[in-house]
Amino acid sequence: MQDIPLTVGALLTRAVATRPDHTYVVSPADRLTYAEAGSRSAEHARWLLARGVGKGTRVGLFFPNGPEWVSWWLAVSRIGAIAVPLSTHYRAAELAKVVRLADVALLVAPGRVLTIDVAALFEQAWPDLTDQRDPQVMLTDAPFLRRIAITGSARPSWADTPGDEFVGEALLARAETEVTAADLALMVHTSGSTADPKGVLHTHGTLVRQTSTWPAAVRAVTGSDAAPIILCAMPFFWIGGVLAVTGALHEQVTLVVLPRLDPGVALELIETERATGVVGWPAFTQRLREHPDFADRDLSSAPMLRDGPLDIAMTDVPDGFPVHRTMSETAGGFGYTEIAIVDEAGAAVGDDTVGELWVRGIGVMAGYNKRERCDTFDADGWYHTGDRVYRKAGDPRLFYVGRSTDLIKTSGANVSPLEVEAVIEGFDDVAQCVVVGIDHPARGEEVCAVLVPAGADLDTDSVAQRTAALLSSYKVPTRWVTATSDRLPTLASGKLDRKALRALVADGALR
Repeated sequence: MQDIPLTVGALLTRAVATRPDHTYVVSPADRLTYAEAGSRSAEHARWLLARGVGKGTRVGLFFPNGPEWVSWWLAVSRIGAIAVPLSTHYRAAELAKVVRLADVALLVAPGRVLTIDVAALFEQAWPDLTDQRDPQVMLTDAPFLRRIAITGSARPSWADTPGDEFVGEALLARAETEVTAADLALMVHTSGSTADPKGVLHTHGTLVRQTSTWPAAVRAVTGSDAAPIILCAMPFFWIGGVLAVTGALHEQVTLVVLPRLDPGVALELIETERATGVVGWPAFTQRLREHPDFADRDLSSAPMLRDGPLDIAMTDVPDGFPVHRTMSETAGGFGYTEIAIVDEAGAAVGDDTVGELWVRGIGVMAGYNKRERCDTFDADGWYHTGDRVYRKAGDPRLFYVGRSTDLIKTSGANVSPLEVEAVIEGFDDVAQCVVVGIDHPARGEEVCAVLVPAGADLDTDSVAQRTAALLSSYKVPTRWVTATSDRLPTLASGKLDRKALRALVADGALR
């Protein structure tokens, strides 16, 4: 890890020099070699510099998984700007909130994301845009956002044009030399214990270190010693996707990606590209196995896809508990991270004993956006994860039992109950809403909303439809329960007892 500077740009430079013609990213519509990734990102970076983007500038990326996302992410990283991947699941209000919270200065997107008309979505997020006639925008609800670049030919009047102005190659080369391991590289958003998403900040050094073991890890879980060709079913706007796209710069790896998780298209790509495995959540692997083409495909290059566990985190586990998949706060890995497993008093516990996971060190995030360090880490530098884990003697892995927090993890995505509750309680016919996670065989947890009606009648189908119009699909409850307020259990303090409420729903006492 010390033979090159610990920056994303240096990783790319080495990959281009040592394996230029090897395929880095494959999608149904495009392919990208390491050399092409270098040249495309250099062009984008020269345009960004001409637009005043530089060290520390926050650049939003609103793209589906594919070569275009990779090229722009590399461009941002090469010049020391901070990449802010934005979920393509966001509704307009969510997008506007995250762009404001992240202080995004420049936003880059294609004209369409699958069925989404991006210009229309942006105008819904920021109605002021319709009055803008200059690519330097001024938006009250996004006070630091100055430019929105739309790739492709059709652009509204307020959109900037990528590629109409460039700095010289010498200036780009000099800018790259000024990027260091200590510079911030990434802000990835994850749901937290508050209604607003949290922006997790990572430096180049942390991101490069934590992804260095990814190629070896995927070889282990896929059961193949060949150069990895991995179907990445993780979105690039979450840490799992960032882990893959950065990890594939360390060694000769090919990432097979999809703009939409279509199991039929995925199976075709796995067969034609001779993929060695799949990295994703169990629900998608189950969709692959249930697809009518599964039995007829030649999947011999990926033996674990047919014969391995549904969840790769369950590979060779001793007690039925999955291996901890890590988290956004540790950039997807536990390497270079000091770990403690402690009891309620903060004292270390022994092997085979469940405790809370604490982490600190150079493998941990720089912090949360707009939060002071003292609000995130304790006096000794530990981040208290809230995850319940244990270790086995002689086994370096962490085995995940659950969380001490109320976050819901459904199909690999974190959902903040407070965020969902805030939306649903805004409806006139809902007096109170409590959102909890209920165990689910395929999703891990199911998002369940317990509603107290404001009147005599409450149409939960209508509530569900209205919620779906305001929240990403994975946040929308799939289970709805109505109850009177006196049925909601409370603690002696008067605080809602979520644990008892989950039990009432799971046991069928509330329907």
